[in-house]
Amino acid sequence: MHEGIERRRFGQWMGAAFVAAAMPKIAIAQTSSPMDLTIADAARRIREGSLTASAQVEASLGRIAIYGTKLNAFISVFADRARAEARVLDAEMRAGRSRGPLHGVVLSVKDNIDTAGERTTGGSPAYQMRVPVEDSPSIARLRAAGAIIIGKNNLNELAMSDGSQSFYGRVRNPWSLDRQTGGSSSGSCASVAAHLVTAAVGTDTGGSIRNPSAWCGTVGLKPTSGLVPNRGGLPLTPSLDTVGPITRTVEDAALMLGVMAGYDRLDITSEQHEPEDYVAQMRKPVAGLRVARLLGHFDRLEPDVAAAVEAAIGTISGLVGGSIGEASLPDGGRAMELMPFGETRAWYADDLAAHRYLFSELDRATLDAGADVKAEDYIRARWEMDLLRRTVNDSFASIDLMLFPTIHVVAPKLVQPGPPDPNGARAPGALFDAGLINVLGLPAISVPCGFSREGLPIGLCIVGPRFGEGRILSLAHAYEQATAWHLRQPALRPSTPVPPIPAA
Repeated sequence: MHEGIERRRFGQWMGAAFVAAAMPKIAIAQTSSPMDLTIADAARRIREGSLTASAQVEASLGRIAIYGTKLNAFISVFADRARAEARVLDAEMRAGRSRGPLHGVVLSVKDNIDTAGERTTGGSPAYQMRVPVEDSPSIARLRAAGAIIIGKNNLNELAMSDGSQSFYGRVRNPWSLDRQTGGSSSGSCASVAAHLVTAAVGTDTGGSIRNPSAWCGTVGLKPTSGLVPNRGGLPLTPSLDTVGPITRTVEDAALMLGVMAGYDRLDITSEQHEPEDYVAQMRKPVAGLRVARLLGHFDRLEPDVAAAVEAAIGTISGLVGGSIGEASLPDGGRAMELMPFGETRAWYADDLAAHRYLFSELDRATLDAGADVKAEDYIRARWEMDLLRRTVNDSFASIDLMLFPTIHVVAPKLVQPGPPDPNGARAPGALFDAGLINVLGLPAISVPCGFSREGLPIGLCIVGPRFGEGRILSLAHAYEQATAWHLRQPALRPSTPVPPIPAA
């Protein structure tokens, strides 16, 4: 266990930060391919007529053909449908009709979110032939805004655990194919990092957007619980699940959130909130923002992670024009007992009884553990969570935003999974603290903040009050513009070999 960051000397931080800045095996992003463009740039070029939706689709399909199997990032690819949709969108643009800021932009979707007429498997053989008849609300909104869904991304089965298992095989990290991506939005983050798509949609129940974003070098936004509808898909824990964007820039995350957010009366987790212009909020000045380290979340850091995060905090201190204080969030307490997946058991119990051995050993262990949750224990946990979510903004009375490392280590080597541990993410040696944010219902974003000496990405997490997305996006954008980490991309080549995965 590494010494806590609070006890590291400044000189050690800066020395390691200098080493991390060398960044081997990394290339500055070029724009020779439409897939190197951001959402904002691609949409602008489509509006200007210098790029077409069809060109975007072909560029994406071309990269998926080369790198999709190397990364194992997709379960399904909708080539014919995407081409047909692109032709329609190009015709609309020629006629002077734009659907908005995502017109003609190519996205992928985590394969636990429903897409009409195309299967949604949850990464599980139990649902390999499941074909929804309608899009989930967030996907319907993205399509209406002109986005093209090119395919469905791989994930560990039913979004459980950390990306270590999938019926469709392990997803590999684009920065080093022998490394993990984290989970559970593993294929989504890998696809965005490798420029197979312009952006993606994931889900976050206990860090499943933020953690793989940190390891893959992408921007991952977990919105306030209830801001984006969860309805339509294969859930993990509905009370904690959050649908959100995975992008290469903060501006792209703001653009996607503006389309995806909104009340859905058929979704029991949805909350009413006045619409916001998140891009305008993102562009607000950050000078004067009161920013603090989130206490209790800086222990057990690898040295390179500690160095990169400390350097990022130093940069942010300069941006806001003040010292970085210290702050805390309430302990999750009994509400953290929602994490052993009692809700998950309730959702899947009938299918588990009918097709038990179509679920993986890990999922069976997790669902069986959920059967031991007593109704009175679950109800008390839910009461506590509801109260925490009503009162958590009190923690931001004297602080605007809090900072902490997204995940404590860089991406480890891929190994074959060991015995299942349904509660591994909550064990004393757990290497991330993301689940508390879901219990509290807070918005949080992970942004790239550096690289290890081996060239592996490191993420910084910014968390704010409920419905404080605009404030989070503004600081994340200011930090992004003050650094160049988001301009880096993996040095993947068609000739890059795919190493075997060794036994644990």
